[in-house]
Amino acid sequence: MPIFYYYDNMKTYLSIIFSSEGAPPSEVKNRLLELGFKAVKGSYDFVYEWNRDPDIDTLLWFADKVQATLKGMDVMFSLETI
Repeated sequence: MPIFYYYDNMKTYLSIIFSSEGAPPSEVKNRLLELGFKAVKGSYDFVYEWNRDPDIDTLLWFADKVQATLKGMDVMFSLETI
């Protein structure tokens, strides 16, 4: 009997640290949704679901894009792809 494994595509999780002097959280959320992130509850604030496994260069390109999108909003962020 064959054994089937369920394989889920990789996801990039994003956490945001807001500043009281920065952009409103709703504006940050709107910008991230435009990049394809989904807002989630729990340990992370947003998730991006890849339709294929990204290589390192793609992940760095995406991190650069997130940084450019959030530039000037006075927020800090971290990314984790698993």
